[in-house]
Amino acid sequence: MKILKFGGSSVGSPDRIKNVIEIVRSKSSEGIGGVVFSAYSGVTDNLIKAANLAVSRDKTYITLFEEIQKKHHEFAEQLVPDFKETGILKEGIDLRLSELKEILDGIYLIKELTPKTLDYVQSFGEQLSAYTICVAFNTAGISAEYLDARKVIKTDNNFNNAHLLETETYYFISQEFVRNPKLRIITGFIGSTHDGETTTLGRGGSDYSAAIFGAAINADEIEIWTDVDGVLTADPRKVNDSFIVEDLSYEEAMELSYFGAKVIYAPTIQPAMDKSIPVRIKNTFNPTHPGS
Repeated sequence: MKILKFGGSSVGSPDRIKNVIEIVRSKSSEGIGGVVFSAYSGVTDNLIKAANLAVSRDKTYITLFEEIQKKHHEFAEQLVPDFKETGILKEGIDLRLSELKEILDGIYLIKELTPKTLDYVQSFGEQLSAYTICVAFNTAGISAEYLDARKVIKTDNNFNNAHLLETETYYFISQEFVRNPKLRIITGFIGSTHDGETTTLGRGGSDYSAAIFGAAINADEIEIWTDVDGVLTADPRKVNDSFIVEDLSYEEAMELSYFGAKVIYAPTIQPAMDKSIPVRIKNTFNPTHPGS
């Protein structure tokens, strides 16, 4: 069984999401247990910006919220064109957006933005994307179930960069997958404390989420799908003759990520290394390339 993860660039438009659905469909024979999704491209940045505008008493946070709202409605309409299904989907989206708006209004009124509140605000990007994409999977004929990772990923209360409570998390995830074998569409980046407070795993944390799920179910492989063909020897925008590294050790991958390689979030490697699970970096826009 495999765990897949698709980042923001892979879900940057409805057409890209449709492409992702077809990639998952083509790999169904390989046994896909779950697919982890980031927020749509640019949404997390806009959520942070809206929260900071609100705490600064700048009412343009409302305009930014409306842009976020419009984007999610447009994606929903293009991904799920059936009128009845779109209506149901829009209702679920609007419930989440309404809650987000209330939180932003509260930040504006009390002029306070704590790390805990910021984590809650940021969580809506993944909630909205994964929920919408799950409906799109089912509409495309792939039976799938939405999984809010906060139900199973447990962390401490170090908001904005929470630390995993491994034993509890692995137990909850394994029980979740025993409960139902259906394909899970999973929110990346987020978890929760024992008190149910929303936490985030750090920027880039959706990669880490995929590794956590992979380790918890002893996956055969964890695939991180991004917008490059794999791990390169250097930034291709700066070094013309950079090339793909086909195979590298966990230690080499960790060292590269700690020294600035953006293709993989550094903490992702540890759960996979602990369980000796291969991690493969693949390109959503060139899916036949073997990757790293």
